[in-house]
Amino acid sequence: MEDFLLSESEKKIKYDVRRVVKSVPHELIRDIENETVIFPREFIDIITKNNTVGLRYPEKYGGRGSTWTAEAAAVEEMGYLGFTLSCMYSLGTIVGEPILRFGTDQQKEIYLKGITNGNKYGAEAITEPSGGSDLFGMMHSTAEKKGEKFVLNGQKRFIVGGKGADFFVTYAITDKNAKSRTRGISAFVVDRDTPGLKVETMYGLMGNKGGGTARIVFKDAEVPEENLIGEMNGGYEIFNRMMVPERLTTASGSIGVATAALEVATSYALRRESFGKKLIDHEGINFKLAESIALLQSASSMVYVASRAADQLEQGKADLPYVRKLVSIAKLHSTEAMWKIVNDSMQMLGGIGYTTVYPVERLLRDSRLGLIWTGSSEVMKLIIQHEFVREFTSRGYSDTKRDVEKDALDFKLEEEKVFN
Repeated sequence: MEDFLLSESEKKIKYDVRRVVKSVPHELIRDIENETVIFPREFIDIITKNNTVGLRYPEKYGGRGSTWTAEAAAVEEMGYLGFTLSCMYSLGTIVGEPILRFGTDQQKEIYLKGITNGNKYGAEAITEPSGGSDLFGMMHSTAEKKGEKFVLNGQKRFIVGGKGADFFVTYAITDKNAKSRTRGISAFVVDRDTPGLKVETMYGLMGNKGGGTARIVFKDAEVPEENLIGEMNGGYEIFNRMMVPERLTTASGSIGVATAALEVATSYALRRESFGKKLIDHEGINFKLAESIALLQSASSMVYVASRAADQLEQGKADLPYVRKLVSIAKLHSTEAMWKIVNDSMQMLGGIGYTTVYPVERLLRDSRLGLIWTGSSEVMKLIIQHEFVREFTSRGYSDTKRDVEKDALDFKLEEEKVFN
């Protein structure tokens, strides 16, 4: 995100995070890739001790009262560390969002402060074996109210932090007889030490190692009623609000990952010689570089627009469906741009890019998740077209909007406009 687009306070946060990113030991990245580190608590300690977590939280909870735009700029910087740590960093704002917006004062005191001081790392436990994209339609996890507790049964998978997180924000059916599944689901905070919570599977992943990605099972797990987030059966609204930071941080982190790969490839092209001149002087390389820069810039611009729209949402100047559309566009465009740019960076490096001598092969494997995680590209397209059609059909024609159909020579031939 370009500096001239940011306020002075947003720029300060960006460069504070940049300094933190620079301080992360290279050995930690290598240990994560070697899988000698399964869950990097060291990383969590670094980002929390430097006051770079929970940026949008109020200061009384350890945050900096900042904007979505500052958050996006910060996550973009984290992308230089790769998609794994960018995603892990983002979870602070993702799992904190429902607590910040819908949680009780007690929940905020415990969990938001815990996130910012490093004592509590949170994960989102959403996806189920039967329901990924169709989460609400295929959810099976249940939470039955018994006295002052909810008894939770079910399972969640693909959880970054499944092994290592201190608490989980999760969703379960609380009204089996609701007319709509979106009206019968509630959100909860479930602590790691809750009896009946068990890590069942640790996943082997193509990339994004070190996140402790796992499947967890709830078997008669007793959750105190004070851990209910928001209202009973109000989980759908909470989920939709939670998707703003989930997808916006994915989009902004993708910009950082793509930039890191492109910088490695550019540095190589400036030094490597072939056919009597530097690679950068070959049209096949410099055109690929130019295309990558243009794609990266357009994706970054979309992230900025979506971030500013999210800021407008906070101020009551934009509605959630409109912001959801822009965030989905940013997520779709940025992740697919990242995938192409990292691929082209490897192409510019040639054979050496396919080895572990350079980090691009890791960034390539990691970036593939971006097109799936937090809602696949296909789901983003569904949201985008749905929200656009909703906007289009609701506004109709007005005195301030041109009726372009009347620009046709034979626009009056109504008998030729057949629709069924």
